[in-house]
Amino acid sequence: MADEITDPLPPPVQQDLTALGLRMAHVPAKADDNLLIATWNIRAFGNLTKKWASIEGDTPRRDLHAVVLIAEVLSRFDVIAVQEVKANLRALRHVLKKLGPRWGFVMTDVTRGSPGNDERLAFVFDTDRVKLSGLACELVVPEDLNDPLADPVNAFQRQFVRTPYAVGFQRRDQTFVLVTLHVNYGDRPDDRIGELKGIARWLRNWAEQMDDYGQNLICMGDFNIDRKDDPLWQAFTSTGLTPAPGLEKVPRTLSSSIERPDLKSFFDQIAWFQTIKGKPYLTMNFRKAGGIDFQGAVFTDLARTQLSWRMSDHYPLWTEFGV
Repeated sequence: MADEITDPLPPPVQQDLTALGLRMAHVPAKADDNLLIATWNIRAFGNLTKKWASIEGDTPRRDLHAVVLIAEVLSRFDVIAVQEVKANLRALRHVLKKLGPRWGFVMTDVTRGSPGNDERLAFVFDTDRVKLSGLACELVVPEDLNDPLADPVNAFQRQFVRTPYAVGFQRRDQTFVLVTLHVNYGDRPDDRIGELKGIARWLRNWAEQMDDYGQNLICMGDFNIDRKDDPLWQAFTSTGLTPAPGLEKVPRTLSSSIERPDLKSFFDQIAWFQTIKGKPYLTMNFRKAGGIDFQGAVFTDLARTQLSWRMSDHYPLWTEFGV
């Protein structure tokens, strides 16, 4: 009889679930007066080997054990932006089955072509805590080269490789729009600068328009920024985007927390504009931000690369707001 995600948890899974809970003890609990938003690039989040423990020769190596742990991470938040969702949705469907009927999701279609890597962008959300506001769109630069958002680098003939995805949500009387993206890595860092500048300009223009309606615009995802203050960081922040305070020393990837503590990758970000038109932009009150370092807590018998194919090579980042 095949293993099912709804079966009683085997002891190794329960042990990892307990250890993961201890690693997430610093994440604020869901409360009446808060909103918890997260972003997570889950490596090649597509197919699933439907066993509690995959073995050599199984493809993929992500198994039900990993899916239970991924679902536990997601369950701690109200809305999670997920990057690297693949065409095959088997792992995501099992995560949602584990999370239960109160959870929903929205996503883009698959981005075809080699640079797009057959990826989708998605939001997973707790319907008991937030609801969709009605807005869902992709960020497309205009064809008209006279438009202030268009230029020969990012005009219609060269859209973003994976178009950023924006979805509006509401918690109580607070409306907020989340934009998630996964910047194309390219062959070298300079390949990312044009796209990062284009995204920063687009978001600034949109934030200025949305300010008239008292909405909150927050961008999140994998920006593939190597480190703070490098040219990629400067492109990302060129129009005033400001990363959430407290994330400066939070590791983004499995390798950055071990091999190069002096050069922590800044791939993943959660950011917004501090001011628009001379006044504070967010109507929600920022409280704190952080990450979840699961390395050394779960799948402790696996090497780092093996762990990345079960969980991810990226850590989740999160922010808490008061509402």
